[in-house]
Amino acid sequence: ELNKILLELLALPENEVVEFKLASNSFDFKKLGKYFSALSNEANLRGKQYAWLVFGIDDKTHIIKGTSFRIRRRDLDSLKAEIASKTTNNISFIEIYELNFAEGRVIMFQIPACPKGIPVAFEGFHFGRNGEELSALNIEEIERIRRQHIADDWSIQTIQEASINDLDPQAIESARKSFQAKHKNNPLYPNIEKWETEVFLDKAKITIGGS
Repeated sequence: ELNKILLELLALPENEVVEFKLASNSFDFKKLGKYFSALSNEANLRGKQYAWLVFGIDDKTHIIKGTSFRIRRRDLDSLKAEIASKTTNNISFIEIYELNFAEGRVIMFQIPACPKGIPVAFEGFHFGRNGEELSALNIEEIERIRRQHIADDWSIQTIQEASINDLDPQAIESARKSFQAKHKNNPLYPNIEKWETEVFLDKAKITIGGS
């Protein structure tokens, strides 16, 4: 399955959710963290579940050259904690895979898309991609991610096929009494006990415009 994924990635040009690096012997940790932030944010913006950073590949020709980056598996695995310590909410790699070919060793870093509403920063800075270039995530992209949690707020969604008749009258009355007790000294809510049911349910945010 990983071989198949790699072949598919190699057939693509580098884009916002795929990055190839030769990394023959080493790779700067801070730069790795910046790519993690950028690829995570870009995967979210493009509706992908994850992105890929691949070592051991010539980024111009997409030919496998091999890498000796962190040749011991335990050193490779320790990257998960190292990255997590520098990112938003301690987000890290989904997994780090090693593939061995006749041409050399390839490392595939599977990077999760940032959570809805939460752009991922590395060392306090949000990164993104501008074509093939690593860059700061611009403010419009940051706000686009931050607004996602509003769009997905289930509490403001209405159920079109439901009506007030589907609600238990005793539950409505119980809710009204609780609401009245909570707001008995609030001048914005006078005569709660006299409100029509539709008015009360809207005020209590159980309905929106009667829906």
